[in-house]
Amino acid sequence: MRIAVTGSIATDHLMTFPGRFADQFVADQLHAVSLSFLVDNLDVRRGGVAANIAFGMGQLGGRPVLVGAAGFDFDEYRAWLDRHGVDTGSVRISEVLHTARFVCTTDKDHNQIGSFYTGAMSEARQIELKAVADRVGGLDLVLIGADDPEAMLRHTEECRAREIPFAADFSQQIARMDGDEIRTLMDGATYLFSNEYEKGLIESKTGWTEEEILGRVGHRITTLGSRGVRIERAGEDPIEVGCPEEEAKVDPTGVGDAFRAGFLTGLGWGVSLERAAQVGCMLATLVIETLGTQEYTLRRAHFMDRFTKAYGDEAAAEVQAHLA
Repeated sequence: MRIAVTGSIATDHLMTFPGRFADQFVADQLHAVSLSFLVDNLDVRRGGVAANIAFGMGQLGGRPVLVGAAGFDFDEYRAWLDRHGVDTGSVRISEVLHTARFVCTTDKDHNQIGSFYTGAMSEARQIELKAVADRVGGLDLVLIGADDPEAMLRHTEECRAREIPFAADFSQQIARMDGDEIRTLMDGATYLFSNEYEKGLIESKTGWTEEEILGRVGHRITTLGSRGVRIERAGEDPIEVGCPEEEAKVDPTGVGDAFRAGFLTGLGWGVSLERAAQVGCMLATLVIETLGTQEYTLRRAHFMDRFTKAYGDEAAAEVQAHLA
């Protein structure tokens, strides 16, 4: 499968607060919050949901097509992605804006408060998927990740018009979208990704029930944090996959992106939905054990040893054939 991953390309500024955010909020003053957190450290990392997903797919041996907009400061980042198996030939480079920036603080309970500067990402709406498809010889699936909202709408409409299967993945952008926008972006998707909280928010904003949503998308994939993932399809029993045992819990940033990378790579291999979800959960576990969304190293023997321990010999044999 030729898979294009659209969405943000960004630099992450990650900080750690040694206390708990919840201890700093006063219940009757939430309408006038004014807080500053003294953090312990600052790590500047490569990020952005599309770049994170594409990096993970590249680590697994895929050749994903990254589609998004970056700034004139993107050269070093591009070289990094190229070295790790990502096709960056369809990234639009702004002549005047910096690459987008995510600033995030994580507390001791792994709760997060973040802000996102769009920068060059605002130019993603100028990207046409037909040009991408023509360059790479066609597209079998387009993941439409969190991006400039106009870009997300344009990519979705173009996928429908050109009959290209697409996956809807709103993530951080769901907070600013209204029900009509979410319905437009979701209707007809082959895959709908969200976490458990976003799942409820989608239903609340659209007014659609779980059954109505399953009637409009092919597969609904809900990540459940430490409990793994659930895959639902209309008229069929859900598939639930647990997470491998963690060696450490360092930083949750990028874990959802890593799951998507593994799942999409599994789809590209042609394995079952359950097996693809297992690959996604294994890759996500590597990320939570690492500070930074693209700082992990996928050592194939180590990956397969842990995968075998978590999911058994039969599952491992099937994945090994592709990962090798």
